[in-house]
Amino acid sequence: MIGKVEKYLLDRIRRDGAVHLTLIDPEKVTTASATQTALTVEKFDTTAIMIGGSTSMSTTHLDKVIKAIKKTTKLPVILFPNNVTGISKYADAIWFLSLINSLDPYFLIGAQILGAPIVKKYRLEAIPLGYIIVGEGGAAGIVGRAATIPYDKPELAVAHALAAQYLGMRFIYLEGGSGASKPVPPEMIRMVKSQLSIPLIVGGGIRTGEQVKKVVDAGAELVVTGTVIEQNNSTNKIQELIENVKKHQKTTVA
Repeated sequence: MIGKVEKYLLDRIRRDGAVHLTLIDPEKVTTASATQTALTVEKFDTTAIMIGGSTSMSTTHLDKVIKAIKKTTKLPVILFPNNVTGISKYADAIWFLSLINSLDPYFLIGAQILGAPIVKKYRLEAIPLGYIIVGEGGAAGIVGRAATIPYDKPELAVAHALAAQYLGMRFIYLEGGSGASKPVPPEMIRMVKSQLSIPLIVGGGIRTGEQVKKVVDAGAELVVTGTVIEQNNSTNKIQELIENVKKHQKTTVA
């Protein structure tokens, strides 16, 4: 059953063609800096805020960060957990994800089994997500023991994405890895999107407005940026990233 947050995302995609999501790693922010980031990205019309990171985190700090953001903004807060410790009752929804190309059953289904009762208890909206790590993979690839898909093998990304779709996932996420040296190639994005009937999320290594445009032009409907905002956290950089998604929207709609 599609919940309120998922419907909101789908409605924004139908209306605009592509949207921006801001990823905040709770391990790398204070409540004050998270609040400031939330205010800034809301000002420039990011669609939602994702909360999560690749390393272990304090659940107490996670709760504090989310509560601070919720007091500051009306944007939906979606958990992007790396493990069961990444679940908080204060969020609006959770990407209930399976790392499709992990070599470890724990990240395919084990963590999900442990987390499901918690998600139910907290009454979080669960959004099924097929998570696929490509290229360098970053910390997420190492922690998740992923057999990362080479950028020059887009057909493998297609196969993984289709498998996730046929298993019932409602979103696909191509992840280049936090802080990756370059984004997922447009050719891979284009090939994957051409075979899917569900929304495609792309993140990792996206640092400039030009890279945003290339990712969206290739078919990404949701563009995630996080590390570049953490490193710069300047109004100009945040505006550049989000505005380039919006420029594409205008071109597409027209």
